[in-house]
Amino acid sequence: MKSRRHFLGKSLLVGAGLLTSRLWANTSQLPRVSYPLPELKGKKVLFLYGGWDGHEPEKFRDYLVPWMKEEGATVEVYDNLTPYADEQLMKSIDLVVQIFTMSQITPEQEKGLLEAIKNGLGFAGWHGGMCDAFRNNTEYQFMTGGQWVSHPGGVIDYSVQIVDHEDSVTAGLKDFKMSSEQYYMHVDPNVKVLATTTFSDEHAFWINGCTIPVAWKKMYGNGRVFFTSLGHHLDHITTVPEAITILKRGVHWASASKYLPKEEWIAPVYKPMG
Repeated sequence: MKSRRHFLGKSLLVGAGLLTSRLWANTSQLPRVSYPLPELKGKKVLFLYGGWDGHEPEKFRDYLVPWMKEEGATVEVYDNLTPYADEQLMKSIDLVVQIFTMSQITPEQEKGLLEAIKNGLGFAGWHGGMCDAFRNNTEYQFMTGGQWVSHPGGVIDYSVQIVDHEDSVTAGLKDFKMSSEQYYMHVDPNVKVLATTTFSDEHAFWINGCTIPVAWKKMYGNGRVFFTSLGHHLDHITTVPEAITILKRGVHWASASKYLPKEEWIAPVYKPMG
């Protein structure tokens, strides 16, 4: 299997700023509103897969597409990004589910995707297939709410903490353990954080105690956006019931972007001056 370094051709050294658990304390201050999970039945989904093969895009396709169809969705599957530039197609669908690690997106494709989300299209993804895609495209990162920068130690044992026990995506779930890549990310402070993970000093001493979001919801224009960092390999997430539940519930939530009211939750981490 090709390595991430080989895929890039040249490794990129990215400096990661320190974040502390205090950054995500805003989650507990958000208004407590119960939103039921919408159904996938009758929804039109666009599933795009490709990019770096280390994240097993075909395996995820073969797992998620049948599941969404069983839930009653109509799913169109592409191994390229050309649908994003098809305005009529993008208007006709309810949700995009994407796994396309790294790679490149054309200006026309990026514009088509982002405009569709602003107009109400839902968008859901996981791990590097969403938040390590199209590294040169900052507006895409503005939409996703975060960007991968490191996974110290590679595949390791770590724990995930549920920080929002009332949101429909994480309701009823308890903290759980993972054996996978623990994603250190640069994250928009206005996303609604659902789960977090805290780093030790074992692989990078200067991030000891830093807490980083694992799953979140946000809006981009009128579009619902969902992300979870879990899912380096398919079996990393499917063997942990809580992890795969978060992904599936997030897909459900994002699918109703055009049909349910916009959720409000912005609670800035940093207090305004004055």
